[in-house]
Amino acid sequence: MMDDQPDDVLEAAIAVLGEAGEPLHWTVIQDRALRSGRIDPFTTPEVRRALLGALRRGVRDGSLHAAGTGVYELAAPAANS
Repeated sequence: MMDDQPDDVLEAAIAVLGEAGEPLHWTVIQDRALRSGRIDPFTTPEVRRALLGALRRGVRDGSLHAAGTGVYELAAPAANS
């Protein structure tokens, strides 16, 4: 299903960052997601573009934080008041 693909790429990035437990450059996220099979280059055309778009969406929706140029980390959980 092509409509679900961007969410799948974001979920893959979130999983990679969760396992790493530290901020990672997008190239490392891409490499780990491809090596683990979370992103399939045969079903996700233009992996680089799909990943970078997913990372930007993650920052906009608050699930990720840009920790530097090209570096991303999981966003801190919101504090309950």
